[in-house]
Amino acid sequence: MTKRFRLLIILAVLAVAALFLWPTIRWYFLVPTDQRALALSSNEQIRFYARSQASALLADLEQAAAQGSQDLIPATDAFMIDKAKDNYRVLREPLPAKWTAEAVLASFQSKQEAYDAIEDHYRQQILDLKTGRGDIMQLGLDLSGGMSVLLRADMSSLQKRLGRPLTTLDKQNAMQRAMEILNNRIDKFGVTEPVIRQQGDSEIAIEIPGPADPERVHSFLTGKGSLEFHIEDSDATAALAQYIASHPDDALNADGQPNDPNIIPAGDEVAGFYKQDQYGLDQLVRYIAISKQVGLDGEHITGAQVGTDPVTAQPIITFTLDPEGADIFYKLTSANVGKQLTIVLDGKVKAGARIEDAIHGNVQMTGFQLQEANDLAIVLRTASLPVDLVVESEQAVGASLGEDAIHQGLLALALGVILVVLFMGIYYKLAGLLADFEIILDLVIMVAILSAFNLTLTLTSMAGLILTIGMAVDANVLIYERIKEELNLGKSTEASVKAGFRKAFWTIMDAHVTTLVAAVFLSQLGTGPVQGFAYTLAVGIVCSLFTALFVSRLIFDFFLETAHIRKVAIDWRRR
Repeated sequence: MTKRFRLLIILAVLAVAALFLWPTIRWYFLVPTDQRALALSSNEQIRFYARSQASALLADLEQAAAQGSQDLIPATDAFMIDKAKDNYRVLREPLPAKWTAEAVLASFQSKQEAYDAIEDHYRQQILDLKTGRGDIMQLGLDLSGGMSVLLRADMSSLQKRLGRPLTTLDKQNAMQRAMEILNNRIDKFGVTEPVIRQQGDSEIAIEIPGPADPERVHSFLTGKGSLEFHIEDSDATAALAQYIASHPDDALNADGQPNDPNIIPAGDEVAGFYKQDQYGLDQLVRYIAISKQVGLDGEHITGAQVGTDPVTAQPIITFTLDPEGADIFYKLTSANVGKQLTIVLDGKVKAGARIEDAIHGNVQMTGFQLQEANDLAIVLRTASLPVDLVVESEQAVGASLGEDAIHQGLLALALGVILVVLFMGIYYKLAGLLADFEIILDLVIMVAILSAFNLTLTLTSMAGLILTIGMAVDANVLIYERIKEELNLGKSTEASVKAGFRKAFWTIMDAHVTTLVAAVFLSQLGTGPVQGFAYTLAVGIVCSLFTALFVSRLIFDFFLETAHIRKVAIDWRRR
């Protein structure tokens, strides 16, 4: 392998590392604290923020325009100038000489259009941060805080479902299955290193590191993935719409059913049809009448995948039914050709489709946003919980202790690096400075890999980072000592370097591979903090091998073969 090719590999690794590191650096160091807090809040809070900002800014612009102010739009609101420029281009009108409030508002056809443009800017700004958070290195519960939830299994509901008294084995099996499903759901929803443990006979304690949306957590911790197919009564829906239009204030009672029971047939019920808005929140669109009889229960679904419609590019959920469910669905669709089939998720009508023909086998559903489709598919893939879970308590774990831990951990890391750098620079002189450069490079690549895989950084992970510094230095010490031995035998510098790398290679490989094997077993057999330590250690071992054997060798070859340097300062006792 030529030196040029090895240099290209190193540059490529550094470029990829920078690409992976950028989201983490941007999130923790460049994004303002208030925007980070908003990105970690619920979608309702984001909507309130965006609309509040839009109302305030629009009011300021209108006031400035009414007063005839000639002040330019401030830099914080420069996005309004960009939107105004686009509007003027569409209208084919010349751009104003000065971007005042009046000039900006004149580009919009209505007050509502200006309000929507401002709201869209603030909404997209926070939602982009919320989405980008999935590409950063997360902090564990001991560093950043998080959610602590205590769930109680409702054994009475399980007994009612089974229709007989529960045995000890029934309770144990139900709790074990519930913990497996919860662990699977939390893991697939993107939360790393969750701590799930059983307390007593009927309680489950869950710790979710990092900020989490309480509403979304509740949806997949306690949700059973209730999915039902009903047939819509189109005639009753039309009559219901007329009734609601004529009685806008008192058409429905507290249960969501018509106050006049004669509006819909006895076998029907009223359900709300919901669509997600731009914030991903369910918004009631209208009310429809559906048959009370469940056409098909979601328990017959054996698998669910999210795909994309090749024509509309919209998300598609494909469900696979068991043999019994396939027969039921075939009979249901056969008997109702030409009617509307509705999909009811947790009591809300989420989609509907006209039955064109009898369907047997796989079922495709549309009408969902991508996030909603993924969430629904995950819940259904993990199956229904065997026992109802009730949230007994919920609390947010503060990160004040975590801030102290981060400070102490970073201090330990910095002191370790500084002491190693000083020792290597003094003892091994120029070669020691080369080793110092490799240590810094090693840490950068490690953090980049942790960020790329969205791994969680805990206290034990920070211990793994510090440990790998020692391992990286150890590899360089082995190489340098072998080179010194060759120089003491009277060999040339170039021959000594080649012999030193060759003789140290297998020693370094043996030490690193055995440690890597231990890290792999820890990652597979350990849980929680032990896994975090193992992952960090494994990544550090690989990075240490790369920098010590690949990067270091290239730099030595450059000095000796390209720069034609005949002597290498590798020992403080040599001149």
